[in-house]
Amino acid sequence: MPRARSGQGRTRNRWRGGTVPGHIEDYALIGDLQTAALVGRDGSIDWLCLPRFDSAACFAALLGDEDNGHWRVAPASGGNCTSRSYRGDTLVLDTVWETATGTVKVTDFMPQRDRAPDLVRIVEGVSGSVDMRSEVRLRFDYGSIVPWIRRSDGHRIAIAGPDSVWLRSEPPVTTYGKDFCTYADFTVSAGESVASVLTWHPSHEKLPRRIDPYQALASSVEDWEMWSARCRYEGPWRDAVMRSLITLKALTYAPSGGIVAAASTSLPEEIGGVRNWDYRFCWLRDATLTLNALVSSGYLDEAASWRDWLLRAVAGDPADLQIMYGLAGERRLTEFEVPWLPGYEASTPVRIGNAAVEQVQLDVYGEVLDSLFLSRERGLRPEEDSWELQRALMEFLESQWREPDEGLWEVRGPRRHFVHSKVMAWVGADRAVRTVERLPDLRGDVARWRAMRETVHREVCRHGYDADRNTFTQYYGSAELDAATLLIPQVGFLPPTDPRVVGTVDAVRRELDHGGFVRRYTPDHVDGLPGGEGAFLACSFWLADALCGTGRQKDARDLFEELLSLRNDVGLLSEEWDPVARRQLGNFPQAFSHVGLVNTALALSRTDRTP
Repeated sequence: MPRARSGQGRTRNRWRGGTVPGHIEDYALIGDLQTAALVGRDGSIDWLCLPRFDSAACFAALLGDEDNGHWRVAPASGGNCTSRSYRGDTLVLDTVWETATGTVKVTDFMPQRDRAPDLVRIVEGVSGSVDMRSEVRLRFDYGSIVPWIRRSDGHRIAIAGPDSVWLRSEPPVTTYGKDFCTYADFTVSAGESVASVLTWHPSHEKLPRRIDPYQALASSVEDWEMWSARCRYEGPWRDAVMRSLITLKALTYAPSGGIVAAASTSLPEEIGGVRNWDYRFCWLRDATLTLNALVSSGYLDEAASWRDWLLRAVAGDPADLQIMYGLAGERRLTEFEVPWLPGYEASTPVRIGNAAVEQVQLDVYGEVLDSLFLSRERGLRPEEDSWELQRALMEFLESQWREPDEGLWEVRGPRRHFVHSKVMAWVGADRAVRTVERLPDLRGDVARWRAMRETVHREVCRHGYDADRNTFTQYYGSAELDAATLLIPQVGFLPPTDPRVVGTVDAVRRELDHGGFVRRYTPDHVDGLPGGEGAFLACSFWLADALCGTGRQKDARDLFEELLSLRNDVGLLSEEWDPVARRQLGNFPQAFSHVGLVNTALALSRTDRTP
């Protein structure tokens, strides 16, 4: 039986862990398919939003310090873990500390919820005996509200406004409060365990049914193993692909099928800079690439759910199409700043919501049409009325494709004629034409769409291509480059063997190089924001794809292996990489990066099988 040490040595054995968050890559992800938590190497959960990904955080130390909310469970001596790993192909995290007196393991997970979200932390003695400490600082509304805490029926109950959190342990351990924090000191020996469960529910409702933490652990492992067993990829990078697919599943909001871009907000693209955005929403730009990754890996149900979310989100007047939506398709994602959070490593402002939702990005029409075309090609169940929606989108695109826009990268500068946006307008027309050619019973003005397709192609090749440098540029009349032009062969605008494609790949590789990886573009020339950013990981995967497509398989494989080496110890990637400081940047974990990993692994594996 674990031995409680209530109050024992509170000064002598005071906590010796850090007070600010670690590097972005120090975190692991756990979640229940409706929200997610980030767990540090020191055993501290520094980010958790309840009850949804986009809800206000109750643990926000990630963007400030411990006073903004966290939950650490670790040896009382503090310090980072000895090792950690996910339990096989699951989202159950095992963290191990080897101390002078013994070895202990902490298992963290969030079981898929019935009604209320639960966060479970199980401490297990492996050898010897280890003094442990649990330290819970609940701070609702992004670290700003200290809740009222009381005891009831073996629980610590924290309430503030609409939020209520219940904390209990099995077997019970003694807790005490100090400085608006709840502590528990206890000792575990080999074979002993203590499970702590944190449950959130609306404060006006009764406590939901208690879960058995040990049964929940067994069920969670079984659920994830059954899901992972459906993966069809058996290539040389299966572990990396499987972890990326699990991460994409973890970033899925199960009630709607929407996939959030990342679990976090405001992790900076430059340490100390202002490029800090909220990524807890669903972007249309990710649609086709995400669908391809899911379908090609055998996850047809998830692909269909993502497609269905897409159809619901974009329904309505095509003129009102947004670049992103909320988890269930919400349209109002108002951006505001949170002044009381000092930001990750003093990177301010901390932003909630995303003003880019108001931007005009014409590429999203092509993305939607391409996604729905791919859905049909890959045999996903058809949706009634989806063709009528596609026709309406095409009609709007026909009338608007000649206009300037803000482009794929959501620049906060003037609108321009971005080459990628025009290429995606061509994609929209091309997919509409091909759909009717293959399904002649569908109504559509194919002749007009063919004419549009030819016109767009001609214009892009005339105004978006620099013949002197043999490369496509970022926008008409620009000398700048854009890594999005690497997608030109992938979407079928030109074949990979076309000299203009080869020239573009070489130019991007040369001029957007950042420590062997790829920037999105040269930021000081176009986006209207101060400061810089790191190498963009999704674009670096696109370069590997383009190298593979242009016959340079060895270069593609070498780059891919370099990208794999950037993953943290549990296989996760953020949005960007700083090749100078050699650390991850941007929101974490990033769906776009993991989609890129899966698709590049699939492309290289197909090439390896080609005679």
